[in-house]
Amino acid sequence: MTIELRIAKKDDIEEWNRLVERSPHGTIFHTWNWLKVVEEYTNCKLYPIIGYKGTTPVGVYPLFYSKKGFVRLVFSPPPKALLLYLGPVFTDYNKLKQSRRESLFTEFQTEVNKFIASELGANYIRVRTSPGLLDSRPLKWTGYEVQPLYTYVIDLTKGVEGLWKELNRKLRVSIERSRREGVTVEIGGKEDLEYLRRALYSRFKEQGLKPQKDYYRNYLYNLYKLYHPENMKVFIARYNEERVGGLVVLCYKDWSALWIGIPKTDLTGIYPNDLAQWEAIKWACEQGYKYYEEMDAGDDPRLRHFKAKFNPELVPWYSAVKCSPWLRIAEKIVKTVF
Repeated sequence: MTIELRIAKKDDIEEWNRLVERSPHGTIFHTWNWLKVVEEYTNCKLYPIIGYKGTTPVGVYPLFYSKKGFVRLVFSPPPKALLLYLGPVFTDYNKLKQSRRESLFTEFQTEVNKFIASELGANYIRVRTSPGLLDSRPLKWTGYEVQPLYTYVIDLTKGVEGLWKELNRKLRVSIERSRREGVTVEIGGKEDLEYLRRALYSRFKEQGLKPQKDYYRNYLYNLYKLYHPENMKVFIARYNEERVGGLVVLCYKDWSALWIGIPKTDLTGIYPNDLAQWEAIKWACEQGYKYYEEMDAGDDPRLRHFKAKFNPELVPWYSAVKCSPWLRIAEKIVKTVF
């Protein structure tokens, strides 16, 4: 029995979210509301695909379509949405035998490829899978060039005391020093999110980009309205009553993660972001989450100096690209257009 695809509609929202929640590699980014906010902000059309074996749903696959001149692009996720990964998720994946997992992924990907070719006519496709989906071979088997990437994950089941002992020694010293010097960390709100957004804007400007001053404002505010406070927390570090650091933590199922934040600071001798990150990890551990991800793509090697000192484990995820032979230049077009 082959897999049949169907584009999800409003009536399918509950089923879609239920399938994402049942999947071991379904993320908060796969949830319906998040996808719709991404669609609105990026101006890429969302194609939320559900795969069925007979009448039984076996997985979901969010695709985003955009056309730039003669280039028809399909992404999962689209660029400039502050998302590292998305891609397909499969229900009850870990309950299947290995041979069945391989067949399911390969069959689903084959049908999705047919849909992309016949319905969208895309000549450039980029899929970035979530860290929970460790097998990238079905993408390679169906014509994609696959690149391994890595994120950082901390096992919270060790408990706060165990996690503290495993921190880099210099990190423990910097955290204690920041506390002694009067740095505090609290859970903040929308105004604190705006502070982090402005810091993000400044970082992009420093990198030579030209973002608009309201860059990501509506995007972040819409996500805040939908996911705060249950699935989104804003941690803010203060020193002498001024904001000096912080981060946004996302929470979903047994997972929590550093999403955005950690702005640069000119302070010397104290390290507010070290303390803010540690307080976020402590909070997630005390709330019963099993994992804390320091989301990473490995694009900026400088970030490892901050993230690796929390003693995380490396977890792979994959970027897969498929394009027409005459369109290898598409990578440059994507970077320019988006």
